[in-house]
Amino acid sequence: MDARFTAEQEEIRRTVREVLLKRCGPEEVRAAVRTDGGYDGGLWTTFADQLGLPRLALPEEYGGIGCSATELALAGEELGRALAPSPFLATCVVVAPLLLALGTREQRADLLPRLAGGRATAALAVPGPRLGDVLGLTGDNRGDWAGGGRAGGVQARRADGGWRLYGQVEQVLDGHSAELLVVAAHTGGYARSRTLLFTVRAPAEGLTRVRQTSLDETRPQASLELRNVAAELLGPGEETGDVLQALAGTGDTAAAVLAAEAVGAAGRALERTVAYVRQREQFGRPIGSFQAVKHRLADVYVRVQAARSAAYYAAWATAHKPGTDHKPGTTHTPGTTHTPGTTHTPGTTHTPGTTHTADPADPALTIPTAPGERGVGGLALAQALEALRVAAAEGIQLHGGIGFTWEDDAHLYFKRAAGDELLFGPVHRLRAHAADAARLFEDGEVAV
Repeated sequence: MDARFTAEQEEIRRTVREVLLKRCGPEEVRAAVRTDGGYDGGLWTTFADQLGLPRLALPEEYGGIGCSATELALAGEELGRALAPSPFLATCVVVAPLLLALGTREQRADLLPRLAGGRATAALAVPGPRLGDVLGLTGDNRGDWAGGGRAGGVQARRADGGWRLYGQVEQVLDGHSAELLVVAAHTGGYARSRTLLFTVRAPAEGLTRVRQTSLDETRPQASLELRNVAAELLGPGEETGDVLQALAGTGDTAAAVLAAEAVGAAGRALERTVAYVRQREQFGRPIGSFQAVKHRLADVYVRVQAARSAAYYAAWATAHKPGTDHKPGTTHTPGTTHTPGTTHTPGTTHTPGTTHTADPADPALTIPTAPGERGVGGLALAQALEALRVAAAEGIQLHGGIGFTWEDDAHLYFKRAAGDELLFGPVHRLRAHAADAARLFEDGEVAV
């Protein structure tokens, strides 16, 4: 494993940060969350047209660049630093991989170029209070969250040669503004109960969307009511791939990117606090010079750096897990062409416009997979959310009276930590599921 970032990856980080510094300061964030969409549409257009952010991890055949989860995580870290409200998470990290995994060639050709160009945004609508459950981050996602053959959730039925959806979904991330909704619905009745994904183009007859008041305004959420709404099945038929497995696979990437976002926010919260204690004076000296304050901030720094390492490793592990085309130590240049199913040899550099092939039977091209590596995203997310919560809480405390005011930005970081735990956590469930997946306690207690 080469822990260094490539020049292209560093360039992604630099350009995203520069744009955010110019266009997404604290006042711009507060103004953006009060718009109807909940984000700055002009800034998202800039990300799409100038930086290519929506198409980072999409294949070139659908208008993408063909990067990996590592590049998504680096962009996410910068968005987290600024607490930038944007459709990046819901559209690029959650929905796009599902369309790639389950959609037909026609569906991918129709939908993905629109997402890649920033012309449309998307949202995943699943019944239940936590996305973490559905994405397999906090437990087995084969539960009854989509209806399970009983009343509740969203039900799908055939009608007039198509599909109709009926039900209600709460807490849909970006659900009030997305042009494309991917809805998880139960079908087949009790005897053949199963969960399928359907696409709904908004606005649609019978679809009602209401933006909710959320703890974290930078993560806008909505409630959806579907009353006999026309929908299209995502995939070639009712027996299309394993939907739950696709959701869990998407969860791995989402957890890595979310961890990077949380690390970016935690790092920025720490920077703000350090800057404040250097200038705030008490007893004739900066409060940052007191040993007790130094120790508290040093503890936060250690947490943030440990969480950053975990987030970077999670992104690397997700990009290099079996079945992907990326190899340890390779440099992926945006614009290069990769033959589907081929593998890249460690240490090689890819020239733009070239096509690379490899013998899949060559044992030298096999990636060793560590036990439990699949769930590393959930562990990284738990560590990052905990670091963000501690960094934000210490920031509020060390800012003193001003830290509790609405005008100061300290509370925004605490709300991001709490809001993400409500959506994707909590931390103890993320860790418990990772331990279960690794069979950590299968043979009894573990000696520490």
